[in-house]
Amino acid sequence: MRRKRKKMKRSKLFLLLPLLFLVCCSVTNYWKVRVEVPAKIVLDLNQYSNIVVTDFLIQKESKEFNLNQEIVKYFVEGLEQQFKGKVSSKKVSLDKEELFQDKDFWKSLFPDQEGTVILTGNATYTQEIRKAILETRKKRDEDFYSRSQAIEERRFYTLDLSLYLIDTKTLYTRAFKETQGYNNPNQTAPFAFFDLVERVKGKLFQSLLGGERIQERYLIKD
Repeated sequence: MRRKRKKMKRSKLFLLLPLLFLVCCSVTNYWKVRVEVPAKIVLDLNQYSNIVVTDFLIQKESKEFNLNQEIVKYFVEGLEQQFKGKVSSKKVSLDKEELFQDKDFWKSLFPDQEGTVILTGNATYTQEIRKAILETRKKRDEDFYSRSQAIEERRFYTLDLSLYLIDTKTLYTRAFKETQGYNNPNQTAPFAFFDLVERVKGKLFQSLLGGERIQERYLIKD
């Protein structure tokens, strides 16, 4: 009987330890700080001397602007600011996704590919209007507890972008899907596009060129 009681006491003690830890943490003072952490590089662009940005395979054209042209121009200008080597663009006819995996296709276009990496991909840019029911309290002179409902329209834009970096030995690919909603129902597609592609650039360039990223940490005071 005594052994059983000892075992029961031990088991209860083990169950109480996590609870005591949480209680101690809950009453402990702490500070939340933001620190810069080096980003992990998955493919170092600095090993190349040339980057060539080709045309993209556009899955769905935008009626308001030339999506392919804007993507190519955006990445060329962005890379020129951060890449030490040469950055250029090249017209390439793409009609199917299988070409991204076809190294012979790219070798035929770039026979002297040593030291060169090709940036290409496919893109889809869509927009939609979503309706939301919003509840608001009535004015002071009316019933305080009553609420009124209103339907508000918001315009959402989505950029689906699959990027490929191709050289003689490596094929690196990464997909992005960025969505942004705007209260203004007349928000233009070109303006929203630059908001979304800026997010893609920030994430992509960190993984290719390095840099610092902000993370939150907790400092606990005894």
